[in-house]
Amino acid sequence: MAQHFWEKALRKRGHTLAAFYRNQPIIGGERQTARHTQGITPDKLVRAALNRIPPRLNPDLRLRNARLIEQARAFRPDILWMVGDNTVIYPETLAQIKQETGAKLLYFCGTSPIVFSAPIDRAAARLYDLVLASDYYHGIQWQELGAPRMVSLPIVACDPDFHRLYALNDDERQHYGCDIAFVGTLVPDHLYSRRVRALEALRDFDLGIWSVHEVPASLRPFVRGGALGEQAQRILSASKICFNTHGDFVFYGGNIRLFEVGGAGIFQITDDLPGVRAWFTPGENIVTYSDEDDLRAKITYYLQHEDERARIAAAGQAHVYAQHTYDARAAQLEELLVELE
Repeated sequence: MAQHFWEKALRKRGHTLAAFYRNQPIIGGERQTARHTQGITPDKLVRAALNRIPPRLNPDLRLRNARLIEQARAFRPDILWMVGDNTVIYPETLAQIKQETGAKLLYFCGTSPIVFSAPIDRAAARLYDLVLASDYYHGIQWQELGAPRMVSLPIVACDPDFHRLYALNDDERQHYGCDIAFVGTLVPDHLYSRRVRALEALRDFDLGIWSVHEVPASLRPFVRGGALGEQAQRILSASKICFNTHGDFVFYGGNIRLFEVGGAGIFQITDDLPGVRAWFTPGENIVTYSDEDDLRAKITYYLQHEDERARIAAAGQAHVYAQHTYDARAAQLEELLVELE
């Protein structure tokens, strides 16, 4: 979804784009989105076996790399934009495209290379002319891997045409309505334990959880289904408070929900991180918490003070519409690209 909104914003500004979907198999059909679970599954065993095949010996990956080179030769890009968590494109493919086309290589990531990146991803770090990292500390990690330059710029934002308050019918309000809504991922626990602990502290509230993945047993009674795209925005529109805690691998901030919830005009409470304080003003357009006791106290307070909740939610929406849209991100990106010329 974020990549779709980036494409829309860049096209509005007059750029010409061509997309290459690296995770789309050439051999064996369409790639399915994995449903994360805690336990061992047949799918995990199959993927583990495939991961033992060196990437350069995988015939499908070799074909995908060849296709990307062909597309780059035809398109002649000024910028080759790589989205993070790459397990497909070889460093030598990127080097060849840079040499043949003169393109600058831009790498955009929202996760930690220490936690998530594959060896072929890390091996290309020195090729990236610029790394843009949602989390400042992740950007430092890329520099430690050899990237020559890093800028902390969230890969995510909001699109006012999509991220807004939705008008709901009575059935939707009954189905989605709750005091506290959470939409997102909760497994595996070594990546999302902070979220789980915080949500466990809210089990005596009117809590609704939506996730397309498995949910820990302690929170399953609160699961109402999965949610992606517009459905997630409708869930937010039916809630009084949106709970948003970053994953265990995020220490600066900048997840996708931070800006999407603001765009929806819903009151948001999130963990107190440096990036949150840099992009928002706690108490004015967002509320932060320090620990589970503080979380419970603030949720109790704001559930009882609807006017204050509405004021902060409206201020949050006005703030992200002014500073954190994909159009604004695209303008910032253009300024950075000029410096690469």
